[in-house]
Amino acid sequence: MIKTINGSMFRSIVNTACKLFEINRAQIDSLNVFPVPDGDTGTNMCFTIQSATKALALVQTNKMSDVADAVSKGSLRGARGNSGVILSQIMRGMCSSLKEYDEVDTCKFAKALQSAAEVAYGAVSVPKEGTILTVIKMIAEHAHSVWVKHKDFETFTEELIKKGNEAVEITPTLLPVLAKAGVVDAGGKGLMNFFEGMLKALRGETVEGEAVSAEEMKPVSLSAANDMGISAEHADLFALGDIEFAYCTEFFIINIKKKTTLADIEKLRASLMNIGDCVIVIGDLEFIKVHVHTNKPGRALSMALELGELDKIKIENMLEENREFKKKYEAEKKEIGMLAISSGDGISNIFKDLLVDGILEGGQSMNPSADDIATAAKRINADNIIIFPNNKNIILAAEQAKSLVENKKLHVIPTKSIPQGFSAAMCFNPELSVEENYANMTHAIDTVTDASITYAAKNSKMNGFSIKANDIIGLDNKRILAKGNNIDDVAVKIIDKLRTSEEIITLYYGAEVRQEDAEALQARVQELYPDCDVQLNYGGQPIYFYFISLE
Repeated sequence: MIKTINGSMFRSIVNTACKLFEINRAQIDSLNVFPVPDGDTGTNMCFTIQSATKALALVQTNKMSDVADAVSKGSLRGARGNSGVILSQIMRGMCSSLKEYDEVDTCKFAKALQSAAEVAYGAVSVPKEGTILTVIKMIAEHAHSVWVKHKDFETFTEELIKKGNEAVEITPTLLPVLAKAGVVDAGGKGLMNFFEGMLKALRGETVEGEAVSAEEMKPVSLSAANDMGISAEHADLFALGDIEFAYCTEFFIINIKKKTTLADIEKLRASLMNIGDCVIVIGDLEFIKVHVHTNKPGRALSMALELGELDKIKIENMLEENREFKKKYEAEKKEIGMLAISSGDGISNIFKDLLVDGILEGGQSMNPSADDIATAAKRINADNIIIFPNNKNIILAAEQAKSLVENKKLHVIPTKSIPQGFSAAMCFNPELSVEENYANMTHAIDTVTDASITYAAKNSKMNGFSIKANDIIGLDNKRILAKGNNIDDVAVKIIDKLRTSEEIITLYYGAEVRQEDAEALQARVQELYPDCDVQLNYGGQPIYFYFISLE
């Protein structure tokens, strides 16, 4: 049990978090749609934390004051972009509190997080909720109440991560552009790498994955991220609107003039707000970092020259970047894309192997809404989207989603089960029209006989069976066909009732079934039906022990 953190542990936390930022950079980039969809949030945050670790490497002691000071100054000097600058201010606020102590307990760390949130909010001219600011604020507020219950840092950090993930998930409800694009806030998602790294460092765990060096890093476009398997986070670029301020302008002010005061720095911030947005002016009378989106970058530089010399000037044309993204997006657009409702990680992987473009988690206990389906469809870069609901209770919502999506046509294949969805997806032929594919898929689902094995939630009488709670039941899409006390026995019963001349029997085992038990059932079914090809796949679905397909 770790009750206090010293400088050595804080060094380990920052270094471990940096590795996570490097590994997850592309994923964070792919979420980036606010304030502009320039696909660089992960890259900018990664550069920022890497700068902190480089500064750390030059510190020969493990005194908390020295370590914290290096992290604060290193992240500030390396801060890039909106997200990187705000991350640097979170680090600055946290470190300004931590460096007052040789060791900190959960109470003192909670206070450091509160300082982090306050400094981050203070750095932004017009704080925007639904961003990284919201996430750090909610984590800090939660930490204030959690430390009273949890003196152990590991448990304390676990609670912070839970709250942080909750905060990330609600960002689309606070920032409409995120909801429109179907993504969570990239900066908020990126920030969670720090806390995940903190937990790994506390546990002494190594970070698995391929890290990317600063020299190798460049912004990853949404389409490129999609190629890396991040299709669920692929934003609809054309839903984002036009950019008001064209030039992302960033620079340092060094060698501050002696006559400059803190009031002059505040005046600079106010003046920049008059010519742009996303204004961040941070620092002191020794060193100032400036970030602004403006149509007058020259004017911004002139204002800053009144305070001192300019260094590391970076001006990016966001209009051109946006044009390039949209051009690439259009070039890679397909005629037909596919969206499947899944109910387990194994099921999702099978759909991905069948080249389904989008996967939406859902199922018997968590039916997605029409809006959920529409949002998922918008993320797919295709003019026509074929949807597999894979549950009779989701078909209507899928049909309703058609009216919620502009500039795309949605086509719903009325699949009532996961096996029907697999059969339909296997029929896809990119050389055929959407009408021809629709016809083939609709026909394919009629050739599938399928069933599922689950348990009864309550006592009931149905289809001639007297059923008690927790009985094992086997059912097709219409009725209960078998019941019993043993999963394998019920599975065999239902296969026997359904099979006619089918030659392939496929078992998809759920999250509650051990692999060895599934393999034993496969062997039993194969022995009973030696003329059939009995296949076994991991589905990972909740509630249902097995999905069974006969073809």
